[in-house]
Amino acid sequence: MEISEKMRKARLVFYEQDIEEINKILADFLDRSQAKCALLIDKEGHLVTKKGFTKSINTDSIAALVAGSFAATKQVAQLLGETEFSVLFHQGKNENIHIALVAERALVVVIFDDRTTLGMVRLYADELTQRLTDSMLRSFERNKDKSATVGQDYADAADQALDDFFGPSTK
Repeated sequence: MEISEKMRKARLVFYEQDIEEINKILADFLDRSQAKCALLIDKEGHLVTKKGFTKSINTDSIAALVAGSFAATKQVAQLLGETEFSVLFHQGKNENIHIALVAERALVVVIFDDRTTLGMVRLYADELTQRLTDSMLRSFERNKDKSATVGQDYADAADQALDDFFGPSTK
């Protein structure tokens, strides 16, 4: 499936069915790779969903900081003549992070320790990224009309609430 410019610019909207499918994909990846946890975040740094052992991790802060790091690295890539780097890896003494771009709209963040290796994570990460991309594209296609309706319904409800509070506008 090709990623459209429309999807790149659209606000990411996920419904329960979408999150269930994404969580299944992440769980399958964690089982196979033996990574500690996986997060899906949007490029603005909002956590979409998480799977695995995350109790000791501030996932909201990780999401915001990873998105910022990815944005900064994009600028470095452009200085080198690249559009952006699609995969990043950070190695620590005990914890490692693998970050991959998904559908040019989100980032999958895999946190792993010495229970697995970078090679194992990388082996399954390409498949993970493709499965998440396919899932997001299906979600976008399935929900593109819903998003417009929800947006208009919200605008109509907000207008009504303002009219109820301040009285009808005199446009």
